[in-house]
Order: sequence, then structure tokens, then C-alpha cells
Amino acid sequence: MIIIEVFLIGAGLSADAFAVSVTNGLTLKDVSRKEALRIAGAFGLFQGLMPLLGFMLGTVFTEFIMRFDHWVALIFLSFIGGKMLIDGRRGDGAEGSSPPNVLSHRQLLIQAVATSIDALVAGVVLISMGIEGFWILPCAALIALTTFCFSFFGVGLGKRFGKLLGGRARIIGGVVLIGIGVKVFIEHTLF
Repeated sequence: MIIIEVFLIGAGLSADAFAVSVTNGLTLKDVSRKEALRIAGAFGLFQGLMPLLGFMLGTVFTEFIMRFDHWVALIFLSFIGGKMLIDGRRGDGAEGSSPPNVLSHRQLLIQAVATSIDALVAGVVLISMGIEGFWILPCAALIALTTFCFSFFGVGLGKRFGKLLGGRARIIGGVVLIGIGVKVFIEHTLF
């Protein structure tokens, strides 16, 4: 029964990573299977590592982290989204505006961290569910695998829609990333 609960936690935590993966699929030009695996791997890795870190830190630092996590997500995702909006507004004829085939390591790292901060708190939630000691490892692995699958599917979905949207994909992708940052900020400050 706990496996189902952990899977559902993983599915919930992977929602932002899925949305950003769709955006990546939309905005990257001819995204390859290798790049989709790289994106999904980064999101899965961070979604799996953060609950481990949260579990280890326990409740000592959770309140401190929760005070700032929404700001980190808002700033990082808004920065990336804003850049995509600017690039999209320049159009395909502008110098340097052609979409890349891959994300830079820095861009991918920022996205993976920004979408996985909530998973830090999930480590504390797992403690409250009775997970102890070694058992955090399979739980974190299940969360990582769930996020990997959702993210890989998201990149493919975005790639399909990106071909339909053409040059507008970067503008839509930028709006989506900013929207996710705002959503996280509102959820954490109002609810």
C-alpha cells in the first residue's frame, strides 16, 4: 500500500517537471531521443535526490527551506521563461534566434533544481508516513523513476505540438515556465 502512496507522491511532484519537459519539447528544434533522455534523467535525478536530502535534514531545516523555495522557483523559471519570450518575439529572422537542438547544462540544471525543490519537503512527509532508515532509498528511486517517465513523455508530447506551433512555440513555452513559477509562488504563499 505504501508503494501506491509513494507513486502518487512521485506523480504529484513530477507535475512541474512534466510541464517544463513539454515546454522543452516545444521549444527545442528537432529534439533528439538522446536529449529527451538527458532532460528526463536530470529531472528524475533531482526529484529522487531531494527527498533523500529532505529525509536526512528531517524537520530541522524544513521550515527554513519552505520560507524561500517559492522564491527560488519563481525567479529561476521566470528568468528562463522571460528569455524564451524575448527570443520568441525576435522571430526566426533575428540573429541568434534559431532554437537550439539541446539545452545547455546550466539551463537544464536550473530547470531541474527549480522543479524539484518541493521534493525536499516530500522527504519529511515520508518520515511522517513511517518510512525509516534504508526504506527511503526505494521510495526516492520510485519518485525518480516516475518523474523520469513523465518527463520523457512530456518532451515527446512537446515535440509533437512544437511542430504544429512553429515559431510561436518559444513564446508559449516562455509563458508556461513563468506560469509554473507563479503557480508555485502562489501555492506556497497563499495556501
